[in-house]
Amino acid sequence: MTKENTSHQHAEAKRKRLIWILCVSGFCILSYVLGSWQTNTVPSSSSAVYKRMGCDETKTQTKLSSSSSSADNDDDNPSTSSSLSSSSSSEPVELDFESHHKLELKQKNQTIKYFEPCDMSLSEYTPCEDRERGRRFDRNMMKYRERHCPSKDELLYCLIPPPPNYKIPFKWPQSRDYAWYDNIPHKELSIEKAIQNWIQVEGERFRFPGGGTGFPRGADAYIDDISRLIPLTDGAVRTAIDTGCGVASFGAYLLKRDILAMSFAPRDTHEAQVQFALERGVPAIIGIMGSIRLPYPARAFDLAHCSRCLIPWFPNDGLYLTEVDRVLRPGGYWILSGPPINWKQHWKGWERSQEDLKQEQDSIENAARSLCWKKVTEKGDFLIWQKPINHIECKKLKRVHKSPPICTKAVQPDSAWYKELESCVTPLPEAKGPDEFSGGALEDWPDRAFAVPPRIIQGTIPEINAEKFREDNEVWKERVAYYKQIMPELSRGRFRNIMDMNAYLGGFAAAIVKYPSWVMNVVPVDAEKQTLGVIYERGFIGTYQDWCEGFSTYPRTYDLIHAGGLFSIYENRCDVTLILLEMDRILRPEGTVVFRDTVEMLTKIQSITNGMKWTSRIMDHEKGPFIPEKILLAVKSYWTGPSS
Repeated sequence: MTKENTSHQHAEAKRKRLIWILCVSGFCILSYVLGSWQTNTVPSSSSAVYKRMGCDETKTQTKLSSSSSSADNDDDNPSTSSSLSSSSSSEPVELDFESHHKLELKQKNQTIKYFEPCDMSLSEYTPCEDRERGRRFDRNMMKYRERHCPSKDELLYCLIPPPPNYKIPFKWPQSRDYAWYDNIPHKELSIEKAIQNWIQVEGERFRFPGGGTGFPRGADAYIDDISRLIPLTDGAVRTAIDTGCGVASFGAYLLKRDILAMSFAPRDTHEAQVQFALERGVPAIIGIMGSIRLPYPARAFDLAHCSRCLIPWFPNDGLYLTEVDRVLRPGGYWILSGPPINWKQHWKGWERSQEDLKQEQDSIENAARSLCWKKVTEKGDFLIWQKPINHIECKKLKRVHKSPPICTKAVQPDSAWYKELESCVTPLPEAKGPDEFSGGALEDWPDRAFAVPPRIIQGTIPEINAEKFREDNEVWKERVAYYKQIMPELSRGRFRNIMDMNAYLGGFAAAIVKYPSWVMNVVPVDAEKQTLGVIYERGFIGTYQDWCEGFSTYPRTYDLIHAGGLFSIYENRCDVTLILLEMDRILRPEGTVVFRDTVEMLTKIQSITNGMKWTSRIMDHEKGPFIPEKILLAVKSYWTGPSS
């Protein structure tokens, strides 16, 4: 009997112990599941992200000190880390990786380098278009105004300061017509071009009436005149290039017709033309037609435009017109207005002889014919030519008119980074018949944005096919849906000028095409695949760039910068710090940057941006915490240079 009681007691104790173990295990599993679910909660409002990121310096310093303090406590007491994680999970915050990387972040914070502001004289510094440096170079073919980047001993490790009274720019569409004077304190254009209505000063603001040297009735009426001569509203014309753009009023008023123009002008005696354009929210870049190719692929633009752009089109066997031919799409238009067009009516006002003007126009027309272009019309102040849709007939004509010859196939049509101009016609892809578009016909806009681009259909980009193109679109659809949750301002017009530093197929630009924004799609010259031609075939604009050098824009010209996988490309090529300082130069105060990379790379980036007056937070991938790639969301703080 005693043995039976003893055996019963042992069994009962064993059962209770098993139940206790199962309860504890179940409680641990439930806590883990609840913790994971709460940590994955995405901010429900725009203010949630930016409040936690601390946009003022006081909050930033508090956050940094508390982060450092918690790091110390975590090292000494693991339970403290658990309680902190538990308490923070009650808020709807983005994933916080600090508890997983405390030691690494702590080590980084000990060696943070805080960057000082540069001198105020550098407020409008453009590293590769510096006029003082340009004077060292030959004036032949405008070489002194081309890109000439600083040598290693000339590099700046400081922050370009905004003007003392800098204000956040007007939102689009108001920004098309207005800009703050304090942001670009230059009155030269309002004086020199006063009678041409480029720009006017009204108190604290600039106003852009839409005028221009070639737009006496305004850019809108000027474009209406063009649309009576060629179709501009049926979607066939989507991308345009405006050479010598001034303040880009032509591009500004094309936008309401769903035409996206790449406007460019050099940094010249009329201060900050391109800066005015970007301040207005209009696509623009510093550039010039000199001795090297424009940084765009072949067959990029549906339309090229020059209104009194002062480019010598006919010298050197029409070399510059030959470059326009390279970037112009088969069937694309070239529009020329201003001298010498309509010289019979305007020659007295231009203070040139009739003979001189007639000779210039004849030379331009001869150059255009030598490219096999067809003259569409000459009416009023406009001369319009059209590029052939293929070179079948052109090859026959070249047997008679041999200058300039068609380039050999060894010439890489899409190669355009520091590549010298060549006096030969860029060959078009072979066509089977006279009615076939070389390289493939494009869909009209807006279908063009998501139609499979001809370059992909024809297999000219290795390892990219129609299926991968569609997959990339789905990836970006999911990413942008996530971005809208962590940055609701994305769909509300807060970010007008956007740059994608590693654009690949232009999926980001396509995914936000309905937003009141435009994207400068940058394809690094060091990228594994050169895809800029695909981006243009989708109806978007962009440029090549080596990110070890400065970008051809003024400071404070972009609201949002996206950098996906960029630093993994460049970490072994040049100093990552210099790329981040260049991003700071380009970004407007209170502008945002989205980095996508490995945790190791993002923590390295974060340690540098902490010293640049940025606030940031590492967040999870849109697919969840088990994806190695993470997101760093950063905001540049508002600060200005001192008053003189």
